Amino acid sequence: MGKKVIKNGLLVDGNGGEAKENQIVVVNEDKIEYVGEESSYSLTGNEEVIDAQGGTILPGLIDTHVHMMMEYMPVAKKLEMPFSLMYYNASKYLETTLHAGITAVRDAAGTDLGVKQAVEKGLITGPRLQISVNALTITGGHGDGYTVSTNDIETLPSGYPGMPSGICDGVEDVRKKTREILRAGADIIKVHATGGVLSATDHPEFTQFSPEELKVIVEEGAFRKGVKVMAHAQGAEGIKNAIRAGIHSIEHGIYLDDEAIELMLENGTYLVPTLLAPVAVLEMAEEGGMPAGAVEKSREVIEAHKESFTRAYKAGVKIAMGTDAGVMKHGTNLRELGLMAAGGMTPMDTIVASTKTAAECMGWDDQLGTVEQGKLADLIVVNGNPLEDIYSLANNDTIQVVLKGGKVEKDLLSE
Repeated sequence: MGKKVIKNGLLVDGNGGEAKENQIVVVNEDKIEYVGEESSYSLTGNEEVIDAQGGTILPGLIDTHVHMMMEYMPVAKKLEMPFSLMYYNASKYLETTLHAGITAVRDAAGTDLGVKQAVEKGLITGPRLQISVNALTITGGHGDGYTVSTNDIETLPSGYPGMPSGICDGVEDVRKKTREILRAGADIIKVHATGGVLSATDHPEFTQFSPEELKVIVEEGAFRKGVKVMAHAQGAEGIKNAIRAGIHSIEHGIYLDDEAIELMLENGTYLVPTLLAPVAVLEMAEEGGMPAGAVEKSREVIEAHKESFTRAYKAGVKIAMGTDAGVMKHGTNLRELGLMAAGGMTPMDTIVASTKTAAECMGWDDQLGTVEQGKLADLIVVNGNPLEDIYSLANNDTIQVVLKGGKVEKDLLSE
């Protein structure tokens, strides 16, 4: 790939400090070789020049909660879709996500090892993937597709090669199922510690799994040299059970109370708020196809969700950006930053949550998350200054250039 130099742009490096002018970023193959004043680096003239044209240079953004194998669709439409079509759809979702400026994602259920390897081998285009394979859930809980008609209509299919079912009950069954998920290639373990908005037979405040079951899941991850656990947790009791069990990140966190926030601070637990998820459910209700129960629950939780996020942020809880993309259309991920800003987060902090803190949450901060010498060259160039208009990032055309590992994946500036 040779050397590239990105110049003529404002640098926001992901560390949270002041944006810097008159900086260049030099990329050598897949790594960042230099960041600083152009006058302090000897250019040969043979470098490929990427002119930011007065825009802003940022680290590649990171979404720590996505579902790359799905975009929500009505049940009738889903039943008409051939099984293998979801893989071809996913290849488009992955490309769309990358072109939206998201260069790394943590998949929160539904993506198997083969999809991850296809991206790594360059067979399909997409962001770097950290996968949970499938989520653990109790019988009748969030993730169990059973309906009262006795038909099993899962949001994400399972039980096929590479995608074991996640349903388990009791300490020993939970232990075995966790091992099956790890055997299938999970980088992180996902558990449903409470009910949810989209599930038909429970409620976000319903607690799932006992403290003992949750501890076993964490224990099995620890046996695999520190595989972390992420917990779908919306009700306060389930959130606190998850934190006390040693779970690494709380996904959604709709009903945080003071005790839960204090526990998160004490344990260094991350919050991945996904503020966009219930908003998207209400929007999709207008288009049709979203279950009435999900719409009702979204209306019920949306203000509490925003309030919990604001309180956690003000208290100093570590917040990593995540969206639940798949519930809504892929490529709309960066609307989340505007929602975080509307919840009281500064524009700079929304960027840090989407870069440095997100990389730390995924355990990839030694390679990603900031524009620093020696890190992987995952970089984006955006039109204008997002610190002045964070909402502009929601428009994919604002994302002018995307580099992943030094390779240009999108370039609107040269068109």
